[in-house]
Amino acid sequence: LGHVGSKTSCGYGVATGGPFAWGLCYNKEMSPSQSYCDDSFKYTYPCSPGVDYYGRGALPIYWNYNYGTTGEALKVDLLNHPEYIEQNATLAFQAAIWRWMTPIKKGQPSAHQVFVGDWKPTKNDTLSKRVPGFGTTMNILYGDLVCGKGEIDEMNDIISHYLYYLDLMGVGREQAGPHEVLSCAEQKAFNPSSSSGTASS
Repeated sequence: LGHVGSKTSCGYGVATGGPFAWGLCYNKEMSPSQSYCDDSFKYTYPCSPGVDYYGRGALPIYWNYNYGTTGEALKVDLLNHPEYIEQNATLAFQAAIWRWMTPIKKGQPSAHQVFVGDWKPTKNDTLSKRVPGFGTTMNILYGDLVCGKGEIDEMNDIISHYLYYLDLMGVGREQAGPHEVLSCAEQKAFNPSSSSGTASS
């Protein structure tokens, strides 16, 4: 819920109930800055003419290759019809659950595996400061867009949404662990965004 709430929020500082009470407000990126078409995938996930692959859904999908892989997994033509995600709430959540449960690359954990404690870090993970906990779920879902950049607002906003939902459900914040487990500020990204095809947003 912390990820979904932060990525779909229309909350702001003086919003009724506070800024974290407004998750699931938007189902698409409101002001896309680009079409998110990566031509290096033209043979596997070619961009459809006139189609934009901006963020849509509960855990927003970006880029033609991510719409392509998600569509294949869900057996829906999202590559040619990414708008289905914003038109169908069930499909939007199916896509989000698939994303949460599926590793980006073979040999890497899914966000779910990390969150429930099924992932054991390797020596390389430990050297890269990737530890079991909420912070590593951010690393998997967003990579170096939010991780490895110190205490940036975007990362702390996701953490704050997570803590808000813990409070809402009556789960003690101490159950979430210390800040170094919640944060990915010092973690090296599993999939640096400079590697084509690995940007997870």
